[in-house]
Amino acid sequence: MHYRSVADLNDTIMQNFHRLPRDIDLVVGIPRSGMLAATMISLVANIPMTDLDRFIEGKTLTSGVTKRWAGLDKDASQVRRVLVVDDSIDTGRAMQTARERIAAAGIANVSVMFAAIYGLTENQAGVDFTFETVPQPRIFQWNILHHGMLEKACVDIDGVLCLDPTAEQNDDGVAYQKFLSEAVPLLRITRKIGYLVTSRLEKYRSYTVEWLARTGIQYNQLIMLDLPSAEERRRLGAHGGFKADFYKTSDTILFIESEKEQARAIARISGKPVFCVETQHMLQPDTLSLAYLGQNVRTVSRKFQSLQGQHGFTGALEKVAKRALKLGSR
Repeated sequence: MHYRSVADLNDTIMQNFHRLPRDIDLVVGIPRSGMLAATMISLVANIPMTDLDRFIEGKTLTSGVTKRWAGLDKDASQVRRVLVVDDSIDTGRAMQTARERIAAAGIANVSVMFAAIYGLTENQAGVDFTFETVPQPRIFQWNILHHGMLEKACVDIDGVLCLDPTAEQNDDGVAYQKFLSEAVPLLRITRKIGYLVTSRLEKYRSYTVEWLARTGIQYNQLIMLDLPSAEERRRLGAHGGFKADFYKTSDTILFIESEKEQARAIARISGKPVFCVETQHMLQPDTLSLAYLGQNVRTVSRKFQSLQGQHGFTGALEKVAKRALKLGSR
């Protein structure tokens, strides 16, 4: 799973900004995601921006209906170079539609270039610039909750679809039942979800189903933890492991989890990517494995040095290096 955050988007734009011509008069964003990239470019370049519709109509986001583009000491007829930008390109349909609309508008004496921040290839057809190659499957921080991939995903409930219960609400009794019925919606997901996977107890299914129906959240299956009490769940530490076991055996390709430590556990156990809402990071299982390996090596090294001293530790490293060289020469 290839993931890019808003911070990654900014870094990619800054690293490739030198590739753009210096005489761009206006940046045009293709709604909606292209507006984010267009805003960043226009701020860095200190030039006006607009969206595709307003460009065709001769307007900007700030000036309303006018014959002049805000921030320019010349009228629209004097604008010579425009950059039309989208956050990414895949099939190229959105970019082709933009080209056709601009051509049909008959905007004369304007040179229009097209750019996508993320493309499938370095020389992507349909654009003049792609800043970075990111193959499929890919997902971005700004579209992860509205991506068609959600039907192939597992999604946590508390901390994702609604606020987490407070300590007072989480009594496994009357207060918790009230919380389940009146939970405050949090992130708005606009696609149908494959599996809602929650460590809420099975005995609270009816409350959960009723709240989901009232909130308008669509899903295929609701997977809940079948234990008698919250106390038993805490005793077993069943939160992350339960979610990871289901995710690992399912045909889904992404898990969206609210809490950082559970997200790490799910990624490590399942061997699949997990998006953490708390940190807004995509946790990749191979990266986690390397991180744990590094921690373990450092821990073992410190213990070995404390037992053997620096001289013994250095001698041991030399033996390991010689052994590695011998194996590598075979």
